Amino acid sequence: MAVCPTTPSATGSRPASSADHLTLAPTAGPAGPGGGAREAWSGRHRLALAGGLTVALLIRVLLLPTDGFRGDIDQFVLWVHGVATTPLGQAYRQDLSFPPVMVYLFALLAAVESAFRSATDASDPAIRALMKIPATIADIGLALAVAHALRERPGRAVGAALAIALLPAVFYLSAWWGQFESIFTLAGVAALLLAISGRDGAAVVLLAVALMTKPQALPFVVPFAAWFIARRGLRGSLPLAAIGAAVVAALWLPFLADGGPGAYLGNLAQVQGDVFAVLSLNAWNLWWLPQLAFGGGSFLSDGGAIVGPLSPRALGLIASAGLEIMVFLAVLRRPTARTLTLGLAASVLVTFTFLTTMHERYAYAALAFLVLLAAEPLYRWLFIALATVVTLNLVAVAPPSDEFASLLRVDGPVGVTGAMVMVALTVAVLVLLVRESRQPSPISGASPPRAP
Repeated sequence: MAVCPTTPSATGSRPASSADHLTLAPTAGPAGPGGGAREAWSGRHRLALAGGLTVALLIRVLLLPTDGFRGDIDQFVLWVHGVATTPLGQAYRQDLSFPPVMVYLFALLAAVESAFRSATDASDPAIRALMKIPATIADIGLALAVAHALRERPGRAVGAALAIALLPAVFYLSAWWGQFESIFTLAGVAALLLAISGRDGAAVVLLAVALMTKPQALPFVVPFAAWFIARRGLRGSLPLAAIGAAVVAALWLPFLADGGPGAYLGNLAQVQGDVFAVLSLNAWNLWWLPQLAFGGGSFLSDGGAIVGPLSPRALGLIASAGLEIMVFLAVLRRPTARTLTLGLAASVLVTFTFLTTMHERYAYAALAFLVLLAAEPLYRWLFIALATVVTLNLVAVAPPSDEFASLLRVDGPVGVTGAMVMVALTVAVLVLLVRESRQPSPISGASPPRAP
C-alpha cells in the first residue's frame, strides 16, 4: 500500500494536513464544512436560528414539569437526595451507576434546591423540572455546537442545528423522560470540533469528561484513538493519553478515600451482569429479533451458551470488537474530519446494534454526529431514517399516553421493522466509512493544525 502524504513519521511528529483534514467537506469538494465557499451570516440566518431555538426551548419548558418516565426520575431524585444529605466523597455508598461527572451535577442540583434534602422521589413538579434542566441545557448546547461546526454554510448550519433541537427523540429523552444522554454527547461533539481544529489536548479533556459522565461514551474512544495515532504517531499520542488519565483521576479524586471507583464498578457490574443481563432491554437492534422470536414476550438471558461454549453476550462482544477494529483502521488509514465524524457515528451504532444488554436510547449519540454530514443527500436520508427509528423506539418503550401505547407496541411489527432497519443503517454507515477511508489522500502542503 502506498504511503499517503499524511502518514505520521517514525518520530511521531504531527503530519502535514490539508483543508480537508479540518473540515467536513466532501473529498472532491471545495473547502468549507458543507462544501463550497464560505458564506456570511445574514440577519435572516440569525433570526431563523434564534427563532427555532426559542421554539425548541419552549417545547422543553412545557415538558419539564411532566411526570415523564417516573420510575427513572424517582431513582435520580433519590440519588440526588443521597448526595445532598451525606458528604460528597461518600456518594458511591449508594447504588450509583454513573461516573463522577453526574455526581457533581447532582451535587449542584442539591446546592441550588434545598428541597432535595427531604425529597426522595419526583412527586413534586418543581423537583421533576429541576432534574431535567441539565439535559435540556445540553440539548441547546448540542444545537449550537452543530451550528458552529457548519458555520461556513449558514443555511446548512441553521438547518442541521434545528434538526437536532426540534427532533422529537432529543427533547423526548431529556425534557420528558429525564435522561442525560445529551450531556455526554455534547462533550463528545465538542471534543470532535476541537480535534479537527488541531486542539488535541482540549479534545482529550472533553473526551475524558464524556467518559466520566456515562459509560455509553466508551464507543467514542475507538475513532478518537485512531485519529490521534494517525496524526501524531503512537509515541506522540502518549502525552494525550496522560492528559486523559489525569482528567479521569482528578474527577475521581474526592471519592478515592471512600473507595468510590471500586464501588462504582461493582454497581455497574451488578447492573450489567444481573439486573439487565438480557439480549436486548427494549433496544431495536440485532438481538431484539431473536428475543421476540424465542422469548414469548419475555426478556431472554444473554448468558447461556448457544454456539459451543459461547453465549450471546460473548458473540456480541466478538462481533462488536471486530467491527470496532474496522472503524479504527478506517480512521487510522485516512484521518480527516469526515472519517472521524463518520467513525464516531459508526462506533456508537456498532455497540448499540451488536452488543447485548443495550437500552433503547443508546444509539442517541450517533444522531449528533451524523447530522454534521446531513448536507449531502445520502447522509441526510440516513440521518432521517436513524432519527425516525430512534424516536419510535423511545416512544414505544415509554409511551406518553395509553393511546400511544396501543398504537405503537415495542414488540409489535414496528419494532421488528425498526430492528431490521437499525441493522441495515449500521451496515450502511460502516460501508460508507470504509469507502471514505479508501478515497485518494488529500494533497499535503497546508500549515499543520495548531498544537494543543
